[in-house]
Amino acid sequence: MTPASKENGSNQGRPGDSTPSEAQDSAASKASGPMSDAEAMRSAATPSFWLQWVYLALAVAGAIFPWLANAEFIRDYGQTFDLTQFIELANANSAARSLSRDLLIGATAITIWIITEARRLKVRGLWIVLLSSVTIAFAFAAPFFLFLRERRLIEISRDRSTNP
Repeated sequence: MTPASKENGSNQGRPGDSTPSEAQDSAASKASGPMSDAEAMRSAATPSFWLQWVYLALAVAGAIFPWLANAEFIRDYGQTFDLTQFIELANANSAARSLSRDLLIGATAITIWIITEARRLKVRGLWIVLLSSVTIAFAFAAPFFLFLRERRLIEISRDRSTNP
């Protein structure tokens, strides 16, 4: 490995130029072969302690920012939240229609996944996620579910390590 490639982490030197640890990693991966489906699933489902907090922060932002816009809508268009007028404005031009339809289709697909994933993993609080999706914002509900899911994966992982 050349000095420049060591700095940027790449191996652009001659074939065979590698550090001893890179050679061991390469030999180990060749010896073990490709990852099995079970190994891939285990590795994909490995919970991350810090990731749950990222999801929670996104949920908080997903509650605050849409409701700031909703408050602005109420201030500009009357003292109540007029759902009919809101939908009309959400479809007022092609850009707004594009975003509205994109959200509707994406949120529908993710909601289906949320329900099936919550049942599969026995995630508690699904009703909060579904209710908040229509009362707070989908931008809150989806990351909040990911927060709950990550906490559940951590719980499952702890249970497996203590009860093999």
